[in-house]
Amino acid sequence: MILIALGANQNSPAGSPAATFAAALERLAARGVAALAVSRLFTSPAWPDPSEPPFTNAVAAVETALSPAELMAALHAVEAEFGRERRVPNAPRPLDLDLIDYEGRVESPLSGPILPHPSAVERAFVLAPLLDVAPDWRDPVSGRLGRELLKTAEALGNRAFPAHINLS
Repeated sequence: MILIALGANQNSPAGSPAATFAAALERLAARGVAALAVSRLFTSPAWPDPSEPPFTNAVAAVETALSPAELMAALHAVEAEFGRERRVPNAPRPLDLDLIDYEGRVESPLSGPILPHPSAVERAFVLAPLLDVAPDWRDPVSGRLGRELLKTAEALGNRAFPAHINLS
């Protein structure tokens, strides 16, 4: 299973984060990345500055013939199409697409993107929507179940809350 996290805390030319996610998934489909399932939307406080607008987050299970490196390039290209600029880390943005897991691969930066995404297991805003589309997901590195990792993240105060809208 290939899992992509979607996030935004600003509107894009497509509109709200929900509209941006739907449009981004269409753009990815045109690049050979088909969404198989998409989670509900979740909200979480902005980090590291919680005074910024809150984030809307989702996860999509996708299939593609693209390699992990090719998929990352496609994700970055779609982000740019929606106005993402990578000037300051963790800045507000209209679209953030992260490759969370690519068929359980564990890879270092020398061979392509870091897989699985190194911070996903600590982020409730990734884990909560991920469990919507892959309820039995295990971290390929530790072998721990996603639901266990989510409990740990929430115990540390890292929370994500279901939004009142969804993509379906």
